[in-house]
Amino acid sequence: MKEHWDEIYEALDVDELTWYEEIPEPSIKLLSQCHINKDEPVLDVGAGASTFIDYLINQGFSNIIAADISEIALGKLRARLGKEKASLVRWIADDITQPIHIQDLRDIALWHDRAVLHFLLEENQRRVYLSTLKKAVKKGGYVIIAAFSLTGAKKCTGLEVRNYDHNMLAEFLGKEFILLDHFDYTYHTPAGVPRPYVYTLFQRNS
Repeated sequence: MKEHWDEIYEALDVDELTWYEEIPEPSIKLLSQCHINKDEPVLDVGAGASTFIDYLINQGFSNIIAADISEIALGKLRARLGKEKASLVRWIADDITQPIHIQDLRDIALWHDRAVLHFLLEENQRRVYLSTLKKAVKKGGYVIIAAFSLTGAKKCTGLEVRNYDHNMLAEFLGKEFILLDHFDYTYHTPAGVPRPYVYTLFQRNS
């Protein structure tokens, strides 16, 4: 899996990637509903070269963690941010299905995942993801998950995906997490291809 994503990020410029967002509006919309302090830890799982990190920095968040399976992806994000902004981020190259470093994180105020979970097809992978999330996210903390919706693509970058709606994501997270908001969102790739997503915001019971 690591080799797959390294090859994708090696081959294409960031703004050519089929999931590139110049402005991550849906994530920003959900973030605005999270009552967190800007010095609390925010984890972007599968950050890739996401512009969500740029937004967090520009909004004054000071405890940002960017995690991705691909060091090449994180390298491109670091290069885009520049030395000064990149120094404000903690960088973790790790596989969420076999975590070494992510599993040690605690007291995360916001777990942000745009398009990672839907690549996890095996129950063991999903179980490890959920276990890691529950260790990391503090009571009262928030979880944003965006995944391909039930009407969305069945494959991405040659990999099969698991499609979700908000009820399926709520069932996956379990009763510890309250669904605060959800909406369908059609993203358009740089080539103009529509990609239906479901976006969800949860809060952990305090």
